Amino acid sequence: MDSLTHIAVGACIGELVAGKRLGKKAMVIGALAQSIPDIDCVTSSWMTVASDLLAHRGFTHSILFMLLISPLLAWASKRLFSKQAISFNSWMFIWGVQIFMHLFLDIFNVYGTGLFEPFSHYRVSLNTFFVLDPLFSIWPVIAMVALILLKQTSPVRNKIIMAALGISSLYILNSVYHKLYVDRKIEAGFVKQNMHIDRYFTTPTALNNILWYVVAQSDSGFYIGYRSVLDRKEDIQYRFVAKKDELFNGVADTTELAKLKRFSQGYYVANRYNDTLVFNDLRFGEMTAGLLPDPRFSFYYYLQPKASNDVIIQRGRFCGWDKHVISLFLNRIMGR
Repeated sequence: MDSLTHIAVGACIGELVAGKRLGKKAMVIGALAQSIPDIDCVTSSWMTVASDLLAHRGFTHSILFMLLISPLLAWASKRLFSKQAISFNSWMFIWGVQIFMHLFLDIFNVYGTGLFEPFSHYRVSLNTFFVLDPLFSIWPVIAMVALILLKQTSPVRNKIIMAALGISSLYILNSVYHKLYVDRKIEAGFVKQNMHIDRYFTTPTALNNILWYVVAQSDSGFYIGYRSVLDRKEDIQYRFVAKKDELFNGVADTTELAKLKRFSQGYYVANRYNDTLVFNDLRFGEMTAGLLPDPRFSFYYYLQPKASNDVIIQRGRFCGWDKHVISLFLNRIMGR
């Protein structure tokens, strides 16, 4: 999830579990705790882009990291807040529950979270949320602002937190339900359309959980399509994209390429943009949600010749969006 969501959720949980003992400091500690796993962002200052993609949400997002860092933070907090009657175990819980919640929220989108690092490089991705979902995030953000403004003695503080986290939790359940519904529909469609699929995934398009992006892998490439929860037509119109692995035969930096393939979990294709060889990770969707002719994929990594790959995750996500595309997007969400 995005940083603001983690901070807001952390502040709310911090107030809930320690507000009576620490006052508004509990919100600050909660926001800080929720941000700790993302310290891996500093690796971008010395790693290559391909290495940094794997480092992010790697070890600092693992269960082992949570188990190691929680007692260290509890020990430091016990010393720093020695005047507070809070036990070491309570501090362990205060820090541990926040870091756990950070990991829990991150597994819902496509990036992948290394829960089992360093023992396994498997990335957990439930593909249930877009990385920024305002309908999930708005409630804890509103609650955080309200908690800042309200007096610590206000009797409604916990009610606001429970309401905000309750609504967001219901939204998670709603997203899971939508995903299961869409998956069931497209699996039936594979059979009906006589499509031989090795594996597939679905994930929401930008800022909603109604219109879903579908990637289905076959022997030689991928079928790309979209399914709205509100669609009346059962069949999906798929666009086939060849994998074109042969384009990688002349790549000089095979280590870089191997890291990109590992990061993509095998959902990739090769492309040429004019004279530039490009690696596309299909998991991050298409520019403008595939609504314009000949859409490009949002994730594009310049392999040869070398070019800037800065802000690689973000640079294609909202490229090309204008009033016309937004109108098309809203219509498509509504099943039209």
